[in-house]
Amino acid sequence: MTRLVVVLGDQLSIELASLRHATAGKDRIVMAEVREEARYVPHHPKKIIFLFSAMRHFAEKLRGLGWQVDYYYYDMGYGSLLEAVQHSQQKTMASEVLITECGEYRLQNAFRQEWPTALKVPVQILHDDRFICPHEEFQAWAKGRRQLRMEYFYREMRRKTGLLMNGSEPEGGRWNFDSDNRARYQGDPPCPTALRFAPDAITQQVTNLVKTEFKDHFGDPEHFALAVTREHALQALTHFIEQSLPWFGDYQDAMASDHDSLFHSLLSPYLNAGLLLPLEVCQAAEAAWQQGKAPLNAVEGFIRQIIGWREYVRGIYWLTMPSYLENNVLNSTAPLPALYWGAPTKMFCASQAIRVTREHAHAHHIQRLMVTGNLALLLGVDVEEIHRWYLAVYADAYEWVELPNTLGMVMHADGGLLASKPYAASGKYVQRMSDYCGHCHYKVGTADQSDSCPLNALYWHFIDRHSKRFKNHPRMAMIYRSWEKMDQQKRQRIIMRGNWLVANSDSL
Repeated sequence: MTRLVVVLGDQLSIELASLRHATAGKDRIVMAEVREEARYVPHHPKKIIFLFSAMRHFAEKLRGLGWQVDYYYYDMGYGSLLEAVQHSQQKTMASEVLITECGEYRLQNAFRQEWPTALKVPVQILHDDRFICPHEEFQAWAKGRRQLRMEYFYREMRRKTGLLMNGSEPEGGRWNFDSDNRARYQGDPPCPTALRFAPDAITQQVTNLVKTEFKDHFGDPEHFALAVTREHALQALTHFIEQSLPWFGDYQDAMASDHDSLFHSLLSPYLNAGLLLPLEVCQAAEAAWQQGKAPLNAVEGFIRQIIGWREYVRGIYWLTMPSYLENNVLNSTAPLPALYWGAPTKMFCASQAIRVTREHAHAHHIQRLMVTGNLALLLGVDVEEIHRWYLAVYADAYEWVELPNTLGMVMHADGGLLASKPYAASGKYVQRMSDYCGHCHYKVGTADQSDSCPLNALYWHFIDRHSKRFKNHPRMAMIYRSWEKMDQQKRQRIIMRGNWLVANSDSL
């Protein structure tokens, strides 16, 4: 009998487990653009264009390979994925539903708890073996450990994959070259020209739909140029390897006012949607090093982001959900400032990060962590608000990868499970890693004046209000000694300015 194979928008891989377990010409594929998934947060228009167009292209590819595909378009009015699957099930009288595990606990729980009853047929959920580390393997690694540090997990993934390994030892004698990757970009070498893909008829149809149906969402739908097919995603990979990877390591933490992405890969939307596979991307980078086309610090740093950090946060997510969503150990409850949704701000670093986000549905990890993230941490923004913002505005954001990064890395809301200390920084960090401060209304050299960089006063305000938690932290004791040695009157002025900034965050 016919089985239904449900393919989600982040599962656009021919190698998908559920496709391997089914038979073309006999079983039937279901894909759907539904209101519940498109609107549960106000997704960036370019994110929706990317996913809908990539889904439609993938459906056409599957048909070309002999699959029968029931494709439910957004304007057909289906409210939920379950409604679409029910329609196909009633039409075909399918005996079973196959689905590869998804990237969100909410939906995965529905597959297990609600779908078998609603559909009246078994629902088989298969492991997503596009990832390198299965859930059970991560759970085994985490069991009994006092701290779940990414660095040690990453080493296990290096050993497992053999990437950048010389026998049992890491190439170059070091596991991690992060200390070599902190240069400020000063214009040389020139940044590569961004690779852009002209929208075809399918993408243009989706763009018109999104402009009509999602015109109230934050983000610019114009000038869409992302890859929406595997073939184009592979071209984007080649472009990165040849044009950017050689300098990616040196400048991966840099920011520049004239260059939105510098030497970053811009591959994360394709990886997270399934158009590229993590191991093939890492192997391409490793081959560039082996051929002398990219230095080890660049290749190691890039591979670490994928088989280290990406796999690690997925492991943390599934290890801790659903309780992870409830974490808020710093009691962060302040409202999200209007600047995050595009309101004017005199903070140049924030305006740049938000502009890039609005225009591209992308910003690189330092813009996310050390600008928008750092500001949210210092202000004590409500963790659910900032979580929903990150999930909404970036084309590569799915809850499994976004939530641990936001609650753990950005907001330190999990109390140190993911990051040993808060990633809090003053304006000095932005000054050191960018040219932003030279364009800013505020002065980065002071903290207690009305025109001082807000990050400076907010940094010390954060340090002061969380002293009970962090004063004896081994990695923060020196900071507290500096705070206590500061002139008492200056400290009072800084706290007063910090109080004002927290209370008037819409006026930054």
